[in-house]
Amino acid sequence: MVRPRRTIPVNPPVPDLATVIAQLNQRPQVDEIPPPVHQAPPVYQVLPVVPPVPEVRQEIPRNAEVPMAQVGEQVNVQPVREDLLYERFRRMKAPEFEGLTDPVAADNRLIDIQVILDFMRLTEQEKVLCASFALKKDARHWWTTVQMRRDVMAMSWQDFITEFRAMYYNAEILAVQQDEFTSLQQGSMKVMEAVQKFEQLARMCPELVQTEKEKVRRMMKMFRTDIAKQVSAGDNLPTLVSDCASRAIRAEYWINRDKEARAQIFKARKEEKAVVKQTQPRQNTESNQKSQTSNPN
Repeated sequence: MVRPRRTIPVNPPVPDLATVIAQLNQRPQVDEIPPPVHQAPPVYQVLPVVPPVPEVRQEIPRNAEVPMAQVGEQVNVQPVREDLLYERFRRMKAPEFEGLTDPVAADNRLIDIQVILDFMRLTEQEKVLCASFALKKDARHWWTTVQMRRDVMAMSWQDFITEFRAMYYNAEILAVQQDEFTSLQQGSMKVMEAVQKFEQLARMCPELVQTEKEKVRRMMKMFRTDIAKQVSAGDNLPTLVSDCASRAIRAEYWINRDKEARAQIFKARKEEKAVVKQTQPRQNTESNQKSQTSNPN
């Protein structure tokens, strides 16, 4: 078997120093790097930083008057305010008023509406506006006639009450109410019912009870005699209507308790007499039977 020859690599010849220097001199010269050019800094680095201006919101008071718009300017402030006001009033579930011939019922409805308006803490004009929302049917027609002869936007709440009473409290009705008020008697009514009737008529006839003393005097005159005696008993007489009414309620309570106790006593005595009447005939028959058996002849 013939083995292959192994070749020995031959090193290339080493160039001399002169050749190397000549090769280096033959390379192209590298362009010199130009000096750096000084550029202007960006604008955002030169200008000062201005802090943002805080947003200021001016709160308008609830009852502030809305300024009048200039010529050609469209402002929708008033309709929006009326819508919000109507929504608040509607949520209170105020009673509607359709126009009643009974002045007492009309006065009660007006008082119910006024209580809601006072709770809402409205201005005079807002009260009138909300009260007009509650007017329906005949009352709405009446309010339309009022709008035709006066400026309702400048009307106060007292002006509304005056117009309302002028419509539903005419002279003939007031005369009837005055006669009923002067001749009012408790009769078979309870004290609370009589006091409520008294207060309703007193609101209709304020000229008859201009002072608290006169009102107490008329109320005492209205009560039954047994109640009035207990209310006026002692030296400390009532000076306020509320005190007079509370005393009358307590007097009525104890008078009714006394009547119930007497009725129970009377009923017990009546039942006792009935039992005695039932037992007496039975005893008489038994005694007669015994006498007959003892004396057969």
